[in-house]
Amino acid sequence: MTNIVNTVNEVEGKVAIVTGAASGIGRAIAELLHSRGAKVVAEDIDPAVKDLERDGLIALIADITVDGVAKQAVSLAVDTFGKLDILVNNAGRILYKNMVDLSREEWEWQMQTNVTGAFLHSREAQKGMMKNGSGAIVNIASYASYFAFPGIAAYTASKGAIAQMTRTQALEAIEHNIRVNAIGVGDVVTNLLNHFRDDGREFLAEHGQNAPIGRAADPKEIAEIVAFLASDRASFIVGSVVMADGGMSVAIG
Repeated sequence: MTNIVNTVNEVEGKVAIVTGAASGIGRAIAELLHSRGAKVVAEDIDPAVKDLERDGLIALIADITVDGVAKQAVSLAVDTFGKLDILVNNAGRILYKNMVDLSREEWEWQMQTNVTGAFLHSREAQKGMMKNGSGAIVNIASYASYFAFPGIAAYTASKGAIAQMTRTQALEAIEHNIRVNAIGVGDVVTNLLNHFRDDGREFLAEHGQNAPIGRAADPKEIAEIVAFLASDRASFIVGSVVMADGGMSVAIG
């Protein structure tokens, strides 16, 4: 049985890669893992990710959808910190548009980041973790992985794919003592929508009031779940999508 550890140092000595780390959930995850003892590679296409750099936390400015970037990220973690223990696939994109109005380029813009980028990083991370004989991969999914909403066909399809990829990789990876899980997040107050609407944060905060809990989440609340799933405290959780949506999925279901 794995020894239970204190949350203050639950990932101490571990090495993590966090994608989409420049802001929002990804930034909260990178900062929390680092504060609890992990060495972190914070990856994002946004140069603002450099603002996170400090001792034990380095930035990689890169597009996760480009061939070779996932291998670069894993190599950076191993070459700098000696190994790789944790991957958090957080990077994501969303566009509100009815399916009949959605162009192929807009569809692929979302699918490439939300699914292909996660696949490429998961594949390379597992290869690196297999050398250690252990590891944890945490994917950021959504309650939209299971429930349909008008206007976000590509996003719901991508998050459904993430849920299934999580389960399948979990079955393949557990024989190497690598646990793969996901989090089905609800509305979180971030800049996710800011690329197409000026009131993105306000919209998410307001929409979050529809959840039984009556509010949207703070990114730090999601980061706490990531830290748990990445730690040895979650040693018996394999292939799960842990719902963190303020009860939204229960209400819809």
